[in-house]
Amino acid sequence: MGEEPDESAVSPLRRRSFLASAAVAAGAPAAVAGPAQAAALPEGAPLAAPGLGSVARLLAVPQEGRGVDWIRSALQVAVGLELATIPPYLCGWWSVKDRRSEVARMIKRIVGDEMYHLGIVSNLLVAVGGKPQIKAAAPVFPGPLPGGVRAGVTVYLSGLTKPFVRDVMMAIEAPEESLVRSAGTSPTVGEFYAEMVRAFRTVQPELSVRGQLSQYVFSDELHPVETLDDVEHAIEIIREQGEGTGSSPSDSFEDDYPAHYYAFGEIYHGRELRQTDDGWRYVGAPVPFPDVRPMARVPVGGWPHPPVHVGQLLFRFDATYSTVLDGLDAAWSGGGHRALSAAMHAMRALEDPAVELMETALRYAPGTYGPQFRALRKPRRRA
Repeated sequence: MGEEPDESAVSPLRRRSFLASAAVAAGAPAAVAGPAQAAALPEGAPLAAPGLGSVARLLAVPQEGRGVDWIRSALQVAVGLELATIPPYLCGWWSVKDRRSEVARMIKRIVGDEMYHLGIVSNLLVAVGGKPQIKAAAPVFPGPLPGGVRAGVTVYLSGLTKPFVRDVMMAIEAPEESLVRSAGTSPTVGEFYAEMVRAFRTVQPELSVRGQLSQYVFSDELHPVETLDDVEHAIEIIREQGEGTGSSPSDSFEDDYPAHYYAFGEIYHGRELRQTDDGWRYVGAPVPFPDVRPMARVPVGGWPHPPVHVGQLLFRFDATYSTVLDGLDAAWSGGGHRALSAAMHAMRALEDPAVELMETALRYAPGTYGPQFRALRKPRRRA
């Protein structure tokens, strides 16, 4: 799966600090082989993510062609990007047996951040007259990140293992810049968000607060965006928390947590990140790798021929997951706080069937089952 990340990596020690660009090249994880393609599904089967538009194609549009429609398209891709991180991180979190462990708390916090990011980009999209298509953006696993960012990275679902931390978690969050970038490198999440800020500054679209939400999402408070300064600040938070910027590790925001990439790096290396005479290195206090439920990697097309009770658990999970997505769609389509609260409540209900799956041994291979995160279509009404 590639070489493991080097221990030297520049990083802040605060969650909302800018990711550093210097000395990151050796610290970025190797990409996994090309994305797997999901097979065609019959009616009533899980909903495959539609083509949401290519980040590279959006970034190829000249600056003068990036109007409000471009901003809306970019924000819808961002909805898909933020949503795509949540299922793999949840699988990693749920697989940890001791929820009081430092690793479990770390991953839980990052899941909360990603939900907050999803709320931010949804508010931004509503502010410019759009409507988030959250369920339609639900990805199929295994598969690529939406929009073609991080080309070559395959996001898959499994329990927490060191390869999973390196090849999925760290690969998703890898910093924006490295010491050496080839001309053909695919766009990064950080670059995409930077261009989005640039478009907002250039177009200066009218921003409406109608339909935006103001509510706590886990430990972060979501606020409506009313000005261009609000827009820039909101996108800056997303980038600083983990998706990648390029600034000094001495820059800090307000919370005492490492950015996502480096938090996952601490899990991978088993040590906290510390500044030394040679730069930032994983040489701090031990971060013991936790005891985990051995959820196997979900194969292309899902678990083949599951036993009846496993099939029931999978359906229960996917039905609840679909309820979460429907609730999120409703929240930014007029349902407001009540719909968002209901979606967050349904999200908590995913854990029980997920853990039960993770404690059910596979029939044909080592390890256990786990959730597939397949969004279900609503059945069509017959005439």
